[in-house]
Amino acid sequence: MARRCMVTGKKPVSGHHISHAHNLSKRRWLPNLHRKRLYIPEEDRWITLKLSSKALKTIDKRGIGPVLKDLRKQGVVL
Repeated sequence: MARRCMVTGKKPVSGHHISHAHNLSKRRWLPNLHRKRLYIPEEDRWITLKLSSKALKTIDKRGIGPVLKDLRKQGVVL
């Protein structure tokens, strides 16, 4: 499974690590992902999502129902 948040779409980004002598080497910044098991009371079932910390805050604020509704509108199958 890819290192991508299922709600926000955050993914790894790349760039350079720059040493004190200004030597460049490639590196990656990985998103802060968590595998979470969430209960959906409307459907009376559990789902497992790979979420970033920002997505967890979004779910806390809006609720799991509206977030899943937006995901299904985008075509994500859960």
